[in-house]
Amino acid sequence: MTSPGVQDASDALKRVFGYDSFRPGQQEIVEHVVAGGDALVLMPTGGGKSLCYQIPALVRPGVGVVISPLIALMQDQVDALRALGVRASFLNSTQTFDERRDVERAFLAGELDLLYLAPERLQLESTGRLFDQAKIALFAIDEAHCVSQWGHDFRKDYLLLSTLHERWPEVPRVALTATATEATHTEITERLGLAEARHFVASFDRPNIQYRIVPKNSPQRQLLDLLRTEHQGDAGIVYCLSRNSVERTAEFLVANGVPALPYHAGLDSRTRAENQSRFLREDGLVVVATIAFGMGIDKPDVRLVAHLDLPKSIEGYYQETGRAGRDGLPSTAWMAYGLADVVQQRKMIDSSDGDFAFRRQQSIHLDAMLALCETVTCRRSQLLAYFGQRDTPPCGNCDTCLAPPESWDGTIAAQKFLSAVFRLKNERNQKFGAGQIIDVLLGKDTEKVRQHRHDQLTVFGIGTELGEAEWRGVVRQLLAQGLLGVEGEYGTLVLTEASGEVLGRRREVLMRREPARAAKPAKAAKGARSAAVVELPEEARPLFEALRAWRSATAKEQGVPPYVVFHDSTLREIAARRPAALADLAGISGIGENKLNKYGEGVLAVVAGEG
Repeated sequence: MTSPGVQDASDALKRVFGYDSFRPGQQEIVEHVVAGGDALVLMPTGGGKSLCYQIPALVRPGVGVVISPLIALMQDQVDALRALGVRASFLNSTQTFDERRDVERAFLAGELDLLYLAPERLQLESTGRLFDQAKIALFAIDEAHCVSQWGHDFRKDYLLLSTLHERWPEVPRVALTATATEATHTEITERLGLAEARHFVASFDRPNIQYRIVPKNSPQRQLLDLLRTEHQGDAGIVYCLSRNSVERTAEFLVANGVPALPYHAGLDSRTRAENQSRFLREDGLVVVATIAFGMGIDKPDVRLVAHLDLPKSIEGYYQETGRAGRDGLPSTAWMAYGLADVVQQRKMIDSSDGDFAFRRQQSIHLDAMLALCETVTCRRSQLLAYFGQRDTPPCGNCDTCLAPPESWDGTIAAQKFLSAVFRLKNERNQKFGAGQIIDVLLGKDTEKVRQHRHDQLTVFGIGTELGEAEWRGVVRQLLAQGLLGVEGEYGTLVLTEASGEVLGRRREVLMRREPARAAKPAKAAKGARSAAVVELPEEARPLFEALRAWRSATAKEQGVPPYVVFHDSTLREIAARRPAALADLAGISGIGENKLNKYGEGVLAVVAGEG
């Protein structure tokens, strides 16, 4: 026999959210928090973390308080909950005094189910006094990895959250994140005092996402080709390392017929807010952004996340790629990666203001990222192993599975290149970048070669068995394996301690050779779809498009993103089943009581009109 709390949770799931059953892992977490237990939840983006605190907040007496770093997105999060009939609001610095006073009044009057606020508000004693005067159902700490000083997204204000349990010990806490290595997991546990909490660690696998990393060769053109051939009209996010690169890429896409918007910290706050709002509310837009964009983005139909520059860590890469395909439909995580990326990242670490321990940690992050780029095995297996999920079989839905690369013995090539670095340095103790060294190995007669008399060296012309692109791959992989170093403002190449092992013939060097054929375009691999996603018969597509048009018009009229009205997965099921009455519509996943009452008649009219 189920307990009242468990039954209440199941009722809320169906009545409010319109789902018949929990996703894997959710129910156990919900039951634990409803019963008053503390929890630390590690679950991938799109895995349904929000329900793990939203339903307990609805079931337990009092108001659920959600700590979130995402001030710019709180309005959208609250709009989505209100569309479900949930009494939600937020407190942050964007509000006027009167607006904050109205929210506080509703909080004290018991007129809210959920209250969102930024962590810095916990510094205010007025916030503590407010919490002391009301019944709090739970504290939800979203994006809990922000507490980790070794992580990729540290927020100093998150260190304040350790005081929650000290001041309100009877209130259960649930900390949630989609990005945590074993080390970050341990740090979250220690800093938030969650050693006695139950820890729920779901699989980090997102099988609907196809991971692809390609050699960088005119990356903007490569991106444009990808958008035109595989993601025409799809929503996408493109990440670049610098603001200038963001601006240039967005302008390039627009000039070539792709609707694109820039997003970076150099834009004024109004432009950033407008561009983010357009991305959430309009279909088919591409945002080109620095990593400042994306955390907490709930847009479920992002079909492509692309990186034109190498991310600094696997944690950052995983979180950013996880913004694709939150609805469970096939999506692409694509990256263009080249030698300049490796040199730039090494140079940034070496010139960092951080102490030795910080630079060492950054180097470890970069080494893991490079290993993922250069692997000849399944990328997904290596990605999951980084997060502690080891010994997973090849996925069949990444580029190294679909078009396996070869490995080759690059020892002799490595010896030739390292010898050239040594010889060129001996000439007046000068150091050179990859381009000059490759020119020497290829025996090129250039002005710079003649100027430095490099054509007189014994290494001149000894590398003609490889082409220039192949040599750049050799350099990239030597850097990735720590057999070459980067030094100085201009990123000149230098030998490392490990270089001597290769030159002394005490170490073999295996390298990756790119496959002649590219990986297949993104499509649904076996097991890649969420169980909730309904196949759409071809004859149902006109109705699906009509429903999307109705949804866009409705969302625009209400000033909310289209997915707040209904997700694509819900519209697909409506189109496939063609409900004729409200009772039929009530049985479709994602349609709770409030949405049925609010949108039911409009949906049925669209279905009837396409009959």
